[in-house]
Amino acid sequence: MNSKDINSIADTDLRPSTVPFWRDPDKRAIVFQVVALLLVAFVSYYLFSNTQANLERQSIATGFGFMEKEAGFEIGESVVEYSAADTYADALLVGALNTIKVSFIGIILTTILGTIIGISRLSSNWLLSKLAAGYIELMQNIPILLQLFFWYAIFYESFPSPRQALNPFGGVFLCNRGLIFGVPEAHAAHAAMGWAFVIALAVGWGLNRWGRQRQARTGQMFPAVRVTLALAVVLPLLAWFAYGAPTAMDIPELRGFNFKGGVTVSPEFSALLLGLVLYTAAFVAEIVRAGIQSVGRGQVEAAMAVGLRPGQVLHLVILPQALRVIIPPLTSQMLNLTKNSSLAIAIGYADFVAVTNTTINQTGQAIEGVALIMLVYLFFSLSTSVFMNWYNKKMALVER
Repeated sequence: MNSKDINSIADTDLRPSTVPFWRDPDKRAIVFQVVALLLVAFVSYYLFSNTQANLERQSIATGFGFMEKEAGFEIGESVVEYSAADTYADALLVGALNTIKVSFIGIILTTILGTIIGISRLSSNWLLSKLAAGYIELMQNIPILLQLFFWYAIFYESFPSPRQALNPFGGVFLCNRGLIFGVPEAHAAHAAMGWAFVIALAVGWGLNRWGRQRQARTGQMFPAVRVTLALAVVLPLLAWFAYGAPTAMDIPELRGFNFKGGVTVSPEFSALLLGLVLYTAAFVAEIVRAGIQSVGRGQVEAAMAVGLRPGQVLHLVILPQALRVIIPPLTSQMLNLTKNSSLAIAIGYADFVAVTNTTINQTGQAIEGVALIMLVYLFFSLSTSVFMNWYNKKMALVER
């Protein structure tokens, strides 16, 4: 037998023989997937048909037609104009905007506070470092719901009624109805100042990009941050003077049992915001600490060797490298803060969950209401994730 015959026999032996499908892993995987899909479809059909039958038996209408009906209930605080005569859709919009308000402000304050505490945790000052460590341990180990109850009790029980409101200085009052303070009366100058501020930020962004390119070419730094801050102050002031420098104020006044006029920051909003920020900032601080410690000591020593000041070392060397470690877990904490805001119902803040629960109680549309809660929070979470993923890619270090 020659070598050609031997190779032919070997090839024949290596060919896959015909085997039953239950022994073929590829075919078996397809069968398992088809069976799983059929089981999911069967369970879904059973749940849907059973729910439909129960709703029909109890004469409960399905669908989202109720959203066009009059809501008939008031909401304590609202970003937009709202009254009980508005529709359920308007009420749900108010709840969603309230959730966005507390989440957006909370994310900004949490990031700032968590960064400060995380840097303080690594301070060479013994007292500052221990205080930061104590804060982290304390806040991380107390459930956030208990913190919300604590701060709500502080705001609601520790301050006097409106008639005995504290008045630390003119136009500002503090009582168990919240913090009430005066604001400028509506005027065209304020819109112009807002646009001037936006223009200042846009110019500052452009100067910052130009400054980085200039520094890469010449090594000379441009004070983009200071110039941006100066523009953010000067341009709105110029717009204010251009409109005659209006100074009329809407000052709150005590009428009956409450204040009228000005702006009121309710105890519910204050307690929710404070609880969310203080709780989540403890986790953000640990993330920042871990990110900073991930930067090699040699990087810091090299930066100091070329004459950079401590603030420049932190801004130019440590944080750009630490951000690649910080941003992914920071995104998770932002999502946690947004979802934890649903605990607002426990202290009476009218967020989306609270408004939806009231809607469910009045209309009986429980399935639709829960579905709306799921969709809205899914939208909030996905929007935050998309933005943070974009920012993560933007801040990623590009190897050369």
